[in-house]
Amino acid sequence: MDLLIFEAPILMVQATLDGILLGILFALIAYGMALQWGVMNIINIAQGELVILGGYIAYFMYLYGIHPAYGVIISPIIMYFIGWGLYKTIIYRVVDRDLFISILATFGISILTQQLMNFIFGSDVVVAQSNFGTTFLFNYMVTLPNSKIFAAGVSIIFAIFVIIYMKKSKLGRAIRATAQNARAAKILGVDTEKVYAATFGINAALCGVAGSLIAITFTLHPYVGLPYTVRSFMIVIIAGLGNLPGVAISGMGLGVFEEFADYILGTEFRVGAVFLLLVLILVYRRFKLSRKREYLK
Repeated sequence: MDLLIFEAPILMVQATLDGILLGILFALIAYGMALQWGVMNIINIAQGELVILGGYIAYFMYLYGIHPAYGVIISPIIMYFIGWGLYKTIIYRVVDRDLFISILATFGISILTQQLMNFIFGSDVVVAQSNFGTTFLFNYMVTLPNSKIFAAGVSIIFAIFVIIYMKKSKLGRAIRATAQNARAAKILGVDTEKVYAATFGINAALCGVAGSLIAITFTLHPYVGLPYTVRSFMIVIIAGLGNLPGVAISGMGLGVFEEFADYILGTEFRVGAVFLLLVLILVYRRFKLSRKREYLK
């Protein structure tokens, strides 16, 4: 273990700021998962693969001389229609079915997407260079890549836009009504099939935004999606469905946890620490539920 972070307090500031910026991006991905989970009762195991696919769209633009930052505009549009197509071909068959069936279906989508990305883009690790530069704080002792600041800012903008859209638009109100009671919404004239397709499309679009930001901030390869799925799942189960402030706080908390784990345990154990945290949270939630059942008895 490297305890240097405790001996140099400025490293704690560095890890905290990096974690907050990273966590805002995680929260955007988790918001998409929470939205489609709450409306459709589907756990999307392919969430991370949709993120990486969105990132490859930005990377493809970069290869053709277009600045990858424009991916935050182009990628969500393309990913919306990909999400809509996935719903119409696969997801609609598992809506209102057992939750485990949706897990199997989206796991299949995850594997298929990985193989398609590997076939189309190759298995090399790639990054879209943004050349945004670096911001220095505290007399050059803390460095923040401007790509991370840009990613956090764009994530906040898109999250606010989606929240406003969900409250003000006709489709947004239909989505919220369906999430509360799908049967009652259908009786009142809401086209729930359209709502489900749009919801999955919006989730995919948010993944496209996040993927484009990841492409210019971190690295991409076809098999790196699973950690993003796990992070999203963890944030949602901590925050709860429909708790947007909780999603934001949980996302930033997870980002800070990862950065401290990176400094203390080493980069090679960073993702492992996330998986261990997920196991501990699931064990705790199960213990809490069992205690609640005993109390009710």
